[in-house]
Amino acid sequence: MASKKVLIVDDEFSIRDMLRMALEIADFECLEADNIQDAHRLVVDERPSIVLLDWMLPGGSGIELLRRLKRNETTAEIPVIMLTAKAAEDNVIQGLDVGADDYVTKPFAPRELIARIKALLRRSVGGDDRDRLEIDELVLDIDSRRIFVAKSPIEMGPTEFNLLQFFMSHPERAYTRNQLLDHVWGANVYVEERTVDVHIRRLRKALQGGVKDYSDLIQTVRGTGYRFSSKGMVAG
Repeated sequence: MASKKVLIVDDEFSIRDMLRMALEIADFECLEADNIQDAHRLVVDERPSIVLLDWMLPGGSGIELLRRLKRNETTAEIPVIMLTAKAAEDNVIQGLDVGADDYVTKPFAPRELIARIKALLRRSVGGDDRDRLEIDELVLDIDSRRIFVAKSPIEMGPTEFNLLQFFMSHPERAYTRNQLLDHVWGANVYVEERTVDVHIRRLRKALQGGVKDYSDLIQTVRGTGYRFSSKGMVAG
């Protein structure tokens, strides 16, 4: 399985550097941000497996970013560990109430923190910890970035793969074109809304090209955008 991505959000370079070295030794891939704006962009663009979040940050507080992540359906399931010098009981309660999955106070032992990260990732269900997404005989292998229908590979472009991965991870929910642009292309990339329609057509065409036709899984929702749904799918 591919290395897990950890986003370190802290404005102190020495803390980030120490964490990065400890995490890389433990076979994690590290992303870094020193403010909430860059941190949010990295969450949207890079989809980290877990976020280590300081409280006091330039441009806003870690609590503000945590609240924003937990209110958004597509980022709410990403585990967040508050990693802060704020050790008062009221601070701990506030962090956990807002949605932190764990709360670690500075100073801390890197080995203990890594153990907590691993335990939290083991408890995470349905997030980035999976390496395969499956519906009937349609299989998306995240590590190899390959698609199979009835065990036979099908050809698909990288953007269509990313779209399908997002849809299979978030089924039975309608998304606007703008939401798809943010979560598949990234918040810092400017792309026309109609570009989504072009890639949806390509994705449907790719899903028609296998042993079985799965193009109907991508549904057009009038006045909104698109939905991925297997309800009513006929087996066979």
